[in-house]
Amino acid sequence: MQPGPDESRHPQEPPSFMPYGHGRSHRRQAAPSAAESQMPPSFSPSSRTSSPKSTSTIGTRATQTGGSASPARRTAGSSRKTPARPTSTPKPARQASPAVSLHKQAPISSATVARKRHRGLRITAATLVILMLLLMALAGSCWFWINGKLNHSEMLTNMPGSQASTWLILGSDQRDGTPGAGEDGEITGFRTDTILILTKPRHGAASLISVPRDSLVKQDGEAMKINALAYTSGYKSLTAHIEEITGNKIDHVAIIKFGGLRGLVDAMGGVELCYDDNVDDPNSGMVWTPGCHLADGGAALAFSRMRYSDPKGDFGRAERQRQVIGAISKKVMKPSVALNPSSANKVIDAGLDAIVVDEKSNAWTLFRMVMAFRDATGEGGISGSLYWTDPDYYPGGIGSTVLLDDARNTSLFQELEQGSHAPGQVGGM
Repeated sequence: MQPGPDESRHPQEPPSFMPYGHGRSHRRQAAPSAAESQMPPSFSPSSRTSSPKSTSTIGTRATQTGGSASPARRTAGSSRKTPARPTSTPKPARQASPAVSLHKQAPISSATVARKRHRGLRITAATLVILMLLLMALAGSCWFWINGKLNHSEMLTNMPGSQASTWLILGSDQRDGTPGAGEDGEITGFRTDTILILTKPRHGAASLISVPRDSLVKQDGEAMKINALAYTSGYKSLTAHIEEITGNKIDHVAIIKFGGLRGLVDAMGGVELCYDDNVDDPNSGMVWTPGCHLADGGAALAFSRMRYSDPKGDFGRAERQRQVIGAISKKVMKPSVALNPSSANKVIDAGLDAIVVDEKSNAWTLFRMVMAFRDATGEGGISGSLYWTDPDYYPGGIGSTVLLDDARNTSLFQELEQGSHAPGQVGGM
């Protein structure tokens, strides 16, 4: 069967391009040019049959509608440039770090830092523990060393305890003409010319109260001065009389030998003492100009003994004795003494040689005593003397004595024990 004229002209035209319902065939549209083929499909001009009333160009298309031209649609190649579509600014490419660097960075910011911090804390804690153990060992060795050198004597009674801690501090004068002897050379033996009652309540101010050395007491019905009681009847008898005067239990007793006071003050480099009169007293050896001076051991000893050149007599001497003890207590707690091994050893040695304590005292009770001394002689402390009714009472046979006010003294020590007494000066003179 021979092909028709149209079939031979377009032998390769697919049937799908045959116009449906038309009697004649149409040529395939020519392939687009190279420039047009590179255009995106959405910008390719569509194939239309040209009309006398409409023209088509590559850039614009005008269509007559109702006698007016519609705005020309901008296409690729238009003479008027279309504004650029907003685009994000490209970020510079991050330079890749070496794999080793990335591997180290993460642990440093978390686990490694935590491990280093914990390691530092462990080292600090270990150091503190070692220091604490060393201090405890040092304190323990000092504790046993001090306890081993303490001189003990039985001086306590069986009176029930009270709320406060109370110490009886005695200054003993050896009257035998040796260095540190008392003023009255014709009297042999010893006298407790310094009698102090130190009270530290659980709450409230600490107190340091002097007992006049000539206070009148009775032992087995016999009148005597209280400073001779320990020599004639023993220290336990003196302790019992002090408890009778105060109504409080004496927990501890410490005897300070005047002969050892000189060495104690010298060991700590002297103490500052103040007195506002000129003194040249041959009995005590005190030579003084008005004001405050750094006193060595000999000057401090004379300062605490002098009474004949003092207008207040024994009451003035008691004030100066409290000043000396307060100065020693403050000086021994200074870092230059307490934290200096050489000075501390000298002070402890001199102090232990100058003191005798009761049968229950130890290094801890001595430390508490020093702290109570410091509090009592400070601004918030209480100091003074026992109350009396007659400072120059003559009972006959023993000379002038001090007649104490028992009722007022009992009331005073009740307040001191309870810590309810206000800071300041108390008692007579």
